[in-house]
Amino acid sequence: MPQTEEMNTKNRTSAHKLRSRLLKIIGGILIAIVLFLGIVYLVNVFSNQSEQKRIESYGQHITVDDKNMNVLIQGEGEETVVLLPGYGTAAPALDFKPLVDELSPHYRVIVIEPFGYGLSDETDKERTTDNIVSEIHEGLQQLHVERYILMGHSIAGIYGLEYVNQYPEEVSAFVGIDSSVPTQPGMDVKFPLKTFAFLEKSGLLRLIKKVSGDPYAGLAFDDYTKEQMSMLSNKNGTNATMLNEMKHISSNFRGAQDSTFPRDLPLILFVQASNSDIEGWIPLHEQQAKESVYGKVMTFEGGHYLHHTHSVEIVENFRRMMDEIDSGR
Repeated sequence: MPQTEEMNTKNRTSAHKLRSRLLKIIGGILIAIVLFLGIVYLVNVFSNQSEQKRIESYGQHITVDDKNMNVLIQGEGEETVVLLPGYGTAAPALDFKPLVDELSPHYRVIVIEPFGYGLSDETDKERTTDNIVSEIHEGLQQLHVERYILMGHSIAGIYGLEYVNQYPEEVSAFVGIDSSVPTQPGMDVKFPLKTFAFLEKSGLLRLIKKVSGDPYAGLAFDDYTKEQMSMLSNKNGTNATMLNEMKHISSNFRGAQDSTFPRDLPLILFVQASNSDIEGWIPLHEQQAKESVYGKVMTFEGGHYLHHTHSVEIVENFRRMMDEIDSGR
């Protein structure tokens, strides 16, 4: 019996030591995680402050809804092309630069940076399609632009659809660059807004971007422009206005499902040829084109940001198609 009690005591002592070691290890891991998150947070705070001073102005400010909306105007052509960005494009005027440079010898080009994007102010107004469209229109009114071609990337296909139906007397054509379609599958998803907000405030989003490499590698952007876009991405990527727009994405798509482009409006859609993420991507656009007497679809091999890699071809074919449409009227 004494031997058994001695063995039990030893076992209890060994178990206690093991638990103590495990607790120390777990405690050490937790301390390391807290220190790591603290360092990441502080680096993000100081980096944001530093980058804010290094972001340089471009374009010009106009007053919309008592706030500053930034726009870039380039070229002096008789016709005007208004460019609208896709969701989350942190610096639209810089992101569109390859396309603007190709368009501007032939058109006056206006890049709109909606609230929360680029150098524009943020806003507390809900990011519904109606509000976004109204703000863009007010901006163009401030610039005294009365007649123009609307050209938009990605989700601008949803906003543009509403826009051309609200202001048909102003828009002479709509051009989509891999533009969204109201009936595309998968847009009823509920986005993890709190997770995105945490990643941004904690600095983890900056870290993820850093280790992910250069998203503009191999593209026709100089180092200065890439640095500016990167800093504006850190500033705007998940700001409150952008997150609010993400919150409304599903309802904005749902609200557009019964809308069609005006039948007599020229409609040109440049579409990604191989989109494995969205089923029926090309047929969805072909169906849209059928809504217009002047509807045309052209596909390009490449990523979603076709204007990064195919600006020359987009502008050449856009001009040719518009000439064909005008001569066929």
